[in-house]
Amino acid sequence: QVQLVESGGGLVQPGGSLRLSCAASVRIFSLYTMGWYRQAPGKQRELVASITSGGSTNYADSVKGRFTISRDTAKNTVYLQMNSLKPEDTAVYYCNVAPFPIATSRAWGQGTQVTVSS
Repeated sequence: QVQLVESGGGLVQPGGSLRLSCAASVRIFSLYTMGWYRQAPGKQRELVASITSGGSTNYADSVKGRFTISRDTAKNTVYLQMNSLKPEDTAVYYCNVAPFPIATSRAWGQGTQVTVSS
């Protein structure tokens, strides 16, 4: 029943920035740790950032210092601010519960494509 909808992706040059948004069908962000995952072609899906119900954040080493995850409980939305983007950040980005995601299509959503290229 949980539905998550990602948005905000696009094409950006190396060094550029994007802000991704994740909207939930129900108010779960105040109760669960939420994460941003990404999957590049031919690679495993990986968790890149998470935020707990208490606001504590964690980042994969590959994005630490460049990405910032945040939450707006009033809007039931989680964000991922992505700065200093690199070509290797190119992937489809998804939000879901972390570190154990809800394994449904509605929870994963369609993801949002981020392409970092000149």
